[in-house]
Amino acid sequence: MVSSVTSTTNTSSASVQMQKDLGFTGQDFLKLFVAQLQNQDPLSPQDSSAFLGQLAQMSQVEQAYNTNTNLTSLLTAQNNATSMNSVSFIGKTVKANGNSVAFDGTSAATLQYNLAGASTSSTVTITDASGKTVRTATVAAQSAGDNTFTWDGRDSSGTLLPAGAYTFAVSSTSASGSAVTATPYTTGTVNGVAFVNGVPTLTIGSVSVALSDVLSVKGV
Repeated sequence: MVSSVTSTTNTSSASVQMQKDLGFTGQDFLKLFVAQLQNQDPLSPQDSSAFLGQLAQMSQVEQAYNTNTNLTSLLTAQNNATSMNSVSFIGKTVKANGNSVAFDGTSAATLQYNLAGASTSSTVTITDASGKTVRTATVAAQSAGDNTFTWDGRDSSGTLLPAGAYTFAVSSTSASGSAVTATPYTTGTVNGVAFVNGVPTLTIGSVSVALSDVLSVKGV
């Protein structure tokens, strides 16, 4: 005989688990419910309110299951759209949060940063992948806003450095001698898209940029 369900919590948990493990649907639950009716003890039938309660529980579980399925489908569609959108960035010039710069081994690289105020002088420090400082340069006065420094790819002794990913920092001083906040950016032309754990990441030479870090795009 199919035993009756006596706990709302147990019924919901068991139903959800069956759907998860066995792929049960609302029709499957209905079949079980009918089987329970057919096999109940005729000398001790279950109360009608209990049957109604079970039907309500099954309906709630089915609705929750369908909602989760729909949300999963929406998220999948959204991720697919994001992935397709990221591919369209290839060949475009982007500006993103970060302080990385990709040097190709031959062409000068442009380092972009934003100054919170006008500066009388700035010091640009460039480091390699190991964290070693390879170049320190002094920049003349610049106005507040976005500014750039062109790096020829050489170290402090004039030796051309190998292609790769480098990082930079900017330290600026105002006319009063106080520090001026300098925010570095990662800029360059996107030449590829990689998917890390399903998340699209733009590649600029040897530098990787998360799509969520992109601030602006040119050439769209």
